[in-house]
Amino acid sequence: MNSLADILYKVTINAVVGATNLEVRHIDFNSRNIGVNDVFVAIKGGVSDGHNFIEQAVQQGAVVVVCEQLPKVLKEGVTYITVDHSSKALAVMASNYYGNPSSNLKLVGVTGTNGKTTIASLLYQLFKKAGYKVGLLSTVVIKVNDKDYKATHTTRILLQLIGI
Repeated sequence: MNSLADILYKVTINAVVGATNLEVRHIDFNSRNIGVNDVFVAIKGGVSDGHNFIEQAVQQGAVVVVCEQLPKVLKEGVTYITVDHSSKALAVMASNYYGNPSSNLKLVGVTGTNGKTTIASLLYQLFKKAGYKVGLLSTVVIKVNDKDYKATHTTRILLQLIGI
């Protein structure tokens, strides 16, 4: 269990309705994954709006709802936190929840018109042979140490790799 106050560190909050001195079990933006003592983050997506699933998440045990708009009916015992951008809040909260894992990463970015994948692949091999734990994220291939992942939706794969 993690402290809600700790998870909210550095999140830009507009308003809070309810208590923040809670212990929470899990954070998720998919209402189907919500259980008792979880935080549900309602995100407006291209296909569906997470705000439409707030009631379902609360019924499944969510004790905290992070949203851009408060629902019309607020359930007693549930903390509602409004933010300008739920997806940005989720990124900060997830980082806090998992102990800020990216603070231990060294990143190399390759920009330009041509040759990005080639250069990134060469750097991957160089650092790997030098004994570093390495990853490669490109539109052609995704590698973490010696494991390959299909490169179709790089953002989704990255979120899965870090456990979100």
